[in-house]
Amino acid sequence: MKIENIPADIKSKSLKEAREEINEILTKLESQNLDFNTIENSYKRLINLNKHVENLFKIKSKQISNS
Repeated sequence: MKIENIPADIKSKSLKEAREEINEILTKLESQNLDFNTIENSYKRLINLNKHVENLFKIKSKQISNS
């Protein structure tokens, strides 16, 4: 998944905001009896959030390496 495929509302999140939403989604998925479409949409959003966090770490790692 390329960074361009990540929705703008996710790309604009800070690391803290992304982690908080990831935790909310995981809690929701673990605690509720949800229909398949809700689970699928939540999982896709979770994947995008995780990819965004990974990209933030890559950027920070490059900054540290360059300094």
